[in-house]
Amino acid sequence: MPHPTSNPQAEPPQLDLASLLEAIAKALPERECLVWHDTREDNRHNVRDGVRRDGGGRRARSWGEMVGRSRRLAHVLHARGMGWRDRPAEPWESPHDHLALLLHNGPEYLEGLVGAHMARVAPFNVNYRYTGDELAQLFGDARPSAVIYHARYVPRIIEALERTGLQPLLLSVDDGSETPQPPDARAYEEALAAASDEPLDVVPSPSDLHILYTGGTTGLPKGVLWRIGDLMLGPLGLRRRDHTAITDLDEAVARAVRSDARVLVGPPLMHGAGTWSALGGWCGGACVVLPARVDGLDAADLLAVAEREKITRIPLVGDAFARPIAAELERRRYDLSSVRSLLNSAAAISPGVKKRLVELLPHARITDVLGSSETGLQVARQGAEDRPFAATPGAVVLSADRSRALSPGEDELGWLAKGGSIPLGYLNDPDKTAATFVTLDGTRVVVAGDRARLLPDGTVQVHGREATTINTGGEKVFAEEVETVLRGLPGVADALVIGRPSERWGTEIVAVLRPAKPNTGVSDSRDADASDARGGDVAGRQGGGVSDGLDGGVSDGELRDGCAEHLARYKIPKAFVRTSGSLRLPNGKADYAAARRLVDGSGPS
Repeated sequence: MPHPTSNPQAEPPQLDLASLLEAIAKALPERECLVWHDTREDNRHNVRDGVRRDGGGRRARSWGEMVGRSRRLAHVLHARGMGWRDRPAEPWESPHDHLALLLHNGPEYLEGLVGAHMARVAPFNVNYRYTGDELAQLFGDARPSAVIYHARYVPRIIEALERTGLQPLLLSVDDGSETPQPPDARAYEEALAAASDEPLDVVPSPSDLHILYTGGTTGLPKGVLWRIGDLMLGPLGLRRRDHTAITDLDEAVARAVRSDARVLVGPPLMHGAGTWSALGGWCGGACVVLPARVDGLDAADLLAVAEREKITRIPLVGDAFARPIAAELERRRYDLSSVRSLLNSAAAISPGVKKRLVELLPHARITDVLGSSETGLQVARQGAEDRPFAATPGAVVLSADRSRALSPGEDELGWLAKGGSIPLGYLNDPDKTAATFVTLDGTRVVVAGDRARLLPDGTVQVHGREATTINTGGEKVFAEEVETVLRGLPGVADALVIGRPSERWGTEIVAVLRPAKPNTGVSDSRDADASDARGGDVAGRQGGGVSDGLDGGVSDGELRDGCAEHLARYKIPKAFVRTSGSLRLPNGKADYAAARRLVDGSGPS
């Protein structure tokens, strides 16, 4: 029995990822489709896999080479009996075997995604910073039949497998670490070399699942079940300029043949922003380019690659990307005349930082999109101004009781929702699926938790996640509004806002800040990412409300005065805690758990 459709009342014909990429490769076998950078001294495995060498660590593959290697992986998975099971499945169930991808950005990650879909195996993302406990929890939920991983992570994988009793196929990718591997693990390159590059005798379907685990910003990661056909029409952007769906294979291939796009994917592929940027680029015929650094953001490296590769589109993830990129552009001139668009998602860019980017790259269009793992893109806006968003196809604002869609101008704080091409539900969680995916007037919509108003002109004013809303002294405060103001103040590189118990207010607002480096007003992405990549705890001097700042930075009084220019008095934080550590998850989203640990250790104001 095929999986239920996301909206059976209006189900159009759809394409699947594997068939589209196969057809593009047939039309453009020699065109470059992937560029990455291998800086290891030992590149011996690349000698026998058909990779062209262009010097300076640059590696490239054509469409034909990429599809051939993905077919080889599909054969490896299929030979182990993996694929789709013809059995009934509820919206929170998967009829597929699952492939875990525990990798830094690189060609193996993208081959894993495509090869899995060729074999009708559902791939899922794994955060490579997870501890053994976190990995065991994820594997216990997803139950992978195969794992592709960078060799250095095998100790955590073994721990997780011992605790879950799972025995998946292990495919180890050489990362130069020389970490000893278990005897039952296979070297990824050797496994591919021994497999056929002929098409697999399996017919993929638009109903095949692609599993995207959430980043766990406000709770445990949840596996979002996307039909690949819906993912392509939604987040991957397989649509015409008028937003109508592209469902004809010949039309999709012709569109790809015309494309000259080159997409620089800096965000981790282990999160939606990275995967959707890369696969969306490929669905449109773009060449996907990966920067040299793959364990964090290095703005100088990112911009050097953008200049050298004549990049046309750069995805961003909020201030975590935009602020250091702006600082690097101010430090040194780069020829980025080829860049046509900057697409920001997953986190907000402060208005001041966005204005700097517009001034530094006046020829490039900056687009903010807001969405989630569960919704794809819901609303969008262009330019540097902090204006309301325009709704994307299928987006609606529901009433506060979620019983109906609001009309423009109804003065009610409602819920931002999305219909059309949306996921089926959450893996193994029928209750959460029922609560998040609801049916109104015969149409299925997803309500991920963002509060919003529908303005008289039809635009959408987004207030923020209900999960991060703080009730203080009888007033409701949206954390993201306060965070945006704080990040725009001099001396502040990043800020998160949470609530803590207060005898006077019930809950009081506390801001956690990462001060900017002296004399720059911006953060150094390399320092922050290096700290995060080491896996250490968020650390640094903390102020519980009386600190004059970290390393002589901005004082509490100055912060309160700056907030008072933009916020009502009850929204101004009662205390400020400072840290030199990162306040971001690897995907650039807010790390509220880290902020909570800091606040819990700072004491009452």
